[in-house]
Amino acid sequence: MPPDKTTFLVLDHITAGYGRAEILKGISFTANAGELTGLLGANGCGKTTLLKAMCRQIPCTGIITCGGEDLTGLSGRELARKISYVPQRTGIGISLPALEVVLMGFNPRLGLLERPSKAQERQAMEALAAVGMADAAHRDYQTLSEGQKQQCILARTIVEDAPLLLLDEPESSLDFPHRRRMMNLLADMVGGCKPGGDVVSSGKAGLVVLHDPALALEYCRQLVLIKDGVCVAVLRPGEDRIDRMEAALSRIYGPVCLADLGEGGRRRLVMLAKE
Repeated sequence: MPPDKTTFLVLDHITAGYGRAEILKGISFTANAGELTGLLGANGCGKTTLLKAMCRQIPCTGIITCGGEDLTGLSGRELARKISYVPQRTGIGISLPALEVVLMGFNPRLGLLERPSKAQERQAMEALAAVGMADAAHRDYQTLSEGQKQQCILARTIVEDAPLLLLDEPESSLDFPHRRRMMNLLADMVGGCKPGGDVVSSGKAGLVVLHDPALALEYCRQLVLIKDGVCVAVLRPGEDRIDRMEAALSRIYGPVCLADLGEGGRRRLVMLAKE
């Protein structure tokens, strides 16, 4: 079936792995502009591998298009303008002020040896303030906690302003209030809406690997369920029948049930393990 006019991202039969070990086995799905899509599955099922394949950090076969453009033909610099990737660990191993880490988000748009402008520095400070890290702008990034580092990298993602966001368990090191702040920011960046609100597309889309299915059910308009490198279901939590979602989620988490705590006709789903 061809994508409709809201389809922004298309993955068609993506296969990838490490060496001779094939992890992804022909994954296909689409994602809409203005929406967060959550990737769910057990550890080792291929979620991180999929994000790495999309960033061309590992070889893959298949077709990936974003906004109608084939990503496989882009140079590394062009790809960096299209995709903002937040891994589980940043790999930044040198001492830098947190502000300098955020300013790295402008690199794909700067010339050789060009420094960020004063306006870009102000944008970076505004991004740090948005994630609650304004007071840490001049602290050494290496001295930050893992949660603070995640917030700093989220600020970098804000200034990158790429149309496609890929985030690998960005909530894993954050406490409860900061998790919700982060997810609200992502919802604003991608769709301009909070849970239960109408989608106002920003022309972006987001794929986010989430360890916490409660956050996925609340913030993601679409869920892609992966098991053993295969997409076993694509769900729309605000629209699909609860019994269908329970059956699909049970395939990756074991027997579960969903409770709807919403009011006024709006869903707010919570997943519970069955005894």
